[in-house]
Parts: sequence; C-alpha cells; structure tokens
Amino acid sequence: MILIILSIKNLDITFRTNAGNIHAIRGVNFDLPRGKTVALVGESGSGKSVTMKAVTGLLDSNCIINSGNIFYNFNGQTVDLLTFSKKDLRQKINGQQIAMVFQDPMTSLNPTMTIGAQIMEGMLLHKKISTSDAEKKAVELLNLVGIIDAEKRIKNYPHQLSGGMRQRVVIAIALSCEAKILICDEPTTALDVTIQAKILNLIKDIQSQMNLSVIYITHDLGVVAKVADFVNVMYAGKIIETGTVDEIFYDPRHPYTWGLLSAMPDLETDDDRLYSIPGSPPNLLHEPTGDAFAARNKFAMKIDEKAAPPMFKISETHYAATWLLHPDAPKIELPPELKARLERSRKAADL
Repeated sequence: MILIILSIKNLDITFRTNAGNIHAIRGVNFDLPRGKTVALVGESGSGKSVTMKAVTGLLDSNCIINSGNIFYNFNGQTVDLLTFSKKDLRQKINGQQIAMVFQDPMTSLNPTMTIGAQIMEGMLLHKKISTSDAEKKAVELLNLVGIIDAEKRIKNYPHQLSGGMRQRVVIAIALSCEAKILICDEPTTALDVTIQAKILNLIKDIQSQMNLSVIYITHDLGVVAKVADFVNVMYAGKIIETGTVDEIFYDPRHPYTWGLLSAMPDLETDDDRLYSIPGSPPNLLHEPTGDAFAARNKFAMKIDEKAAPPMFKISETHYAATWLLHPDAPKIELPPELKARLERSRKAADL
C-alpha cells in the first residue's frame, strides 16, 4: 500500500500588487508518496515555486490563500499545514519535517559563518543536543554528501568552497534535522553539467538510504527524466498533465507537454535550432476564460476559448486537461518530429 506523505488539495492563491490581483495558483492538486520523487515542471511563472512556498509558509505578505488544504502525515497523524501559523511552521515543520534546497547556494549560506556552524545551527535549536555531538553529526553529514576531508572543511567559510561543494553543504543542512521531505528548487541550475550529474546522483543515493520523499521544481526535463517517479506539468497556475515519468515522456497528451518535450536538446534532431513554444504565458492579472494555453496551441478548438478543460483520465495514474481528449474531439497526431524523438527515446530505454 502506497502511503501519501503530502497531499495538496485545490490550492488557490492570489497576490495583491499595485497593478491589481494576480491569480497565481488556480486549483492545484497533487500527492507525494513516501520514498518517491515528484517533479513539478513548467516555464518560469507557471506557479511551481509558489506552490512549494505555500507548503513551507514562505509566501510573501501580499499573498492571499483563497482556498485549499495541504495535508501532511505528521508522526502518524494527518495535519493541514495551512492551519499552522508561520511560527509553528518554523518550529515544528521546516527543517525537522520538510527541508528545502534552493538553486543558488551562495544566497542560502551565511558568508560570515563557517559551514560547520551553519550545519549545526538547526540541530542545536531543534534536537537539543550538545555542541560536541552536533559537530560529530555535521562531520558525518559532510561525509554523507561527499565532501572530502570533512574535519577540516567544517571550519571553512562558503567563499572557500566551489559551487558544487556549496550545494553539497546546503543539502547537508537540509538533512541535519532528519527531514522526511526534501524540496529541491532548481538545485543544479547554477552548476556546470558535470557537477549537476553528481548532485542529482547524490540526492538519489541519500533518498534511498534515508527513505526520503523528494519534490523537484524544475524547467529542465532532462533532470526530470533522471530523477522523477511522477511528473506534474504546470501552466498558468494549474497542473495540466500528470502521470508517471514514463507516461509523460513516452505518451504525452497535452500540447503544452509536447512543446516542452520538443524543446529539449537532442543529438539526433536535424533542426538547426531548438524548437520554442510560440507566444508567451498569459498575464494572470487578467485571468483567461477558457483554456489558458489556447492562444499558443495550434490545435485549439472553439471550446478552448469558452471553457477550461477538466482533467481527462487516460490511465489510473495519467490525466491531462485538454479538450483534445474529449470523445467528440478530432483525433490529433503527435507532431512528426516529437513522434520520432519519442521512438528514439523508447529504443534507448529498452537497450
């Protein structure tokens, strides 16, 4: 039986601005099973980070949570994190239960403190252990995240470490209070490609050792293919396709997902430049009627301008919000380039 450790239900969020209210999150639903990895994918501004900030209580003061629930399995009991005050989230949940790894480690680390002091800080506050025990645990964590000569490195300051080492330190801090959920917000964006692969493998290894549940926030489908069990594709504040990683990569059903997959670099593609989805996301100051993706969708129908599509069921785990899945809709073939690419991916996966 799959245990759901985190469940977001009908989350709806607005931001007050001088220009008006921005309806940033428009009814988000998804589950995180224990020990699994869920990826949130989409263009910048689609609502990925805002959704996760709602979980940790890190939303800005101009935010209004209109409705929804964030259920968390807390020590065997289900609690709604949206009923917690920011103080309670900081004291009981953040760090101890749910930890975040941000994309730029230099903005996450305090330049005036040694990395050892920063790893120990949470343990001394939440675990109530002695300084010597915290220091031993900090060295263990640095070893766990692959930092060589941890006993010496613990006395270093962030500027004395490389980008990859700083990101490993941030992961060590996130793990210091034995969190059950790790939220990774573009954790490899600021790193070069070879270091990216090492960090992704590191997180996977630690996940299997500690039975962590992981959420990745990313626009990079290459990262998703390497790490995710389940994928949620977000657009204009909604999840518009959800499924297992194989369903999203080998049997995508939403035209936006087709566009994201077509935009991935591919050594076999003959085109002399990368594909890009035409147009730009809608301005959520003026909430669109109908399907928010309609203006950029060459397969859009008249109904797309009038009504937002529901989530159509494709399998027990695969759903997509597009009118193309309605029984009365015309049958649309995958774009030929994407079809050829998916065939190549399937063959490579079977090798």
